[in-house]
Amino acid sequence: MGGALTRYRVIAWIVGVALAVLVLIGMPLKYVFDEPIVVAVVGTAHGWLYLLYLAATFDLGRRVDWPLKRMLLVMLAGTVPFVSFVAERRVTRELATTAPTRTPEPVGR
Repeated sequence: MGGALTRYRVIAWIVGVALAVLVLIGMPLKYVFDEPIVVAVVGTAHGWLYLLYLAATFDLGRRVDWPLKRMLLVMLAGTVPFVSFVAERRVTRELATTAPTRTPEPVGR
């Protein structure tokens, strides 16, 4: 689960930053200053990255046995500005508290 969680966390942050740039910089540039280049580039990138976010969320959700509703809600977090950051933090905290702890093997065995 550690690798799946790390992949999810990384892509959640990347998608969140891309969406924030799109909404906070790209949209004002497009609609106020008539400069659509940021929306064209970042919007396309966000769309492709969101697909990776969906795959990472699905992978993590299957590994930790989330119900479908939970998985869909976490997936939708990548569509609302800044919510992917909140979802990532909640998922990480929840999995950190519910993850089984490994006891180390005694030395000499």
